[in-house]
Amino acid sequence: MANDYVFNDQLPVAPLKIAALESCRELAEKVNDHIVDFRRNDIEELKRREADLHYRGYDVDSYLLSCDCPRFGSGEAKGIIKESVRGTDIFAMVDITNYSISYTVNGYTNHMSPDDHFQDLKRIIGACSATAHRVNVIMPFLYESRQHKRSKRESLDCAMALEELTSMGVSNIITFDAHDPRVQNAIPLHGFDNFMPTYQFVKAFLRHYPNLPIDKDHLMVISPDEGAMDRAVYLANNLSVDMGMFYKRRDYSRVVGGRNPIVAHEFLGASVEGKTVLIVDDMISSGESMLDTAKELKERGVEKVIVCCTFGLFTNGLDKFDEYYAKEYIDLVVTTNLSYRPKELLSREWYVEADISKYIAAIINSLNHDVSISTALSPTEKIQNLLKKRHSDGYDYYQTIL
Repeated sequence: MANDYVFNDQLPVAPLKIAALESCRELAEKVNDHIVDFRRNDIEELKRREADLHYRGYDVDSYLLSCDCPRFGSGEAKGIIKESVRGTDIFAMVDITNYSISYTVNGYTNHMSPDDHFQDLKRIIGACSATAHRVNVIMPFLYESRQHKRSKRESLDCAMALEELTSMGVSNIITFDAHDPRVQNAIPLHGFDNFMPTYQFVKAFLRHYPNLPIDKDHLMVISPDEGAMDRAVYLANNLSVDMGMFYKRRDYSRVVGGRNPIVAHEFLGASVEGKTVLIVDDMISSGESMLDTAKELKERGVEKVIVCCTFGLFTNGLDKFDEYYAKEYIDLVVTTNLSYRPKELLSREWYVEADISKYIAAIINSLNHDVSISTALSPTEKIQNLLKKRHSDGYDYYQTIL
């Protein structure tokens, strides 16, 4: 374990501090625990090598920074850093999708929107950027990432947000499964890393179905639309299975709920009859498109439908998913813990979590040491090693290592 995280005795660029906003506190605490374990293993490994590491704040009980964004009765707020950050490497973590946090405005209760979370992030950056050695932002769900390109007369919100962060002195922006990673072209001279949770998806659904055959006769990867093609192609190639795709036929003569309604889902690909299919996408918003795709696949004779999405937003609630699970249109839904998930979701039989906290901890630890993160950007090797162990050591062993 220790050998994985000792960077040839290379020192960090600066003492590490994780500025976790309230929206991301639970995930940040898990990340912090992993980093503490990593670095304690580092110390043990260095002792074994008869080396020594003298560095301020390297081996501590917690890297979490004490910070807060209190609000006035008018709804205005301020960012407060409650300890010195001079010369530190700050990693600010925020979950802009966390609607569970509320605040009071003139006696009325408001739930925090993505705009509110983004403003709080800027407040924390503004409170520490003057004295910190470096400021990095970890924003798993990229703010306004769905407004990444202009159609007619529209604002380019995501690009403006990225420019605003870099103008405040942010060095690196870390996100996961961006809706369109090409939005980084808005800040070509600054750090922007987009990580994919593909490896964690594979671990999660194979833990749930340890006897699932991984071959072309039994498994197929499905893209629910043309936008998710890259994700599906990558996963299908790693698993050495076939891929299919749905495309949405829309009625462009009408606009319902701010978008053109979907008329039908058309399928392109080989036969799916009798197979288990993996539907991969970046997010479940209302879930209508995903559920329609699952229903279409079941009607084509699919045995199991496993949905893998990075962000489970479930903006229309869980009732429709419960209904489709009862009708056996879906068998399993896998999402990460990168975004807020209500307690009701965690208790559902059809839901499985893919934990990303250790992955984030490894990313932070690597960036803090200024070492290459190329292996983290591409999980291909990890997926292949996982599959090799599964085939060589059998299912029982596979279940224990997960």
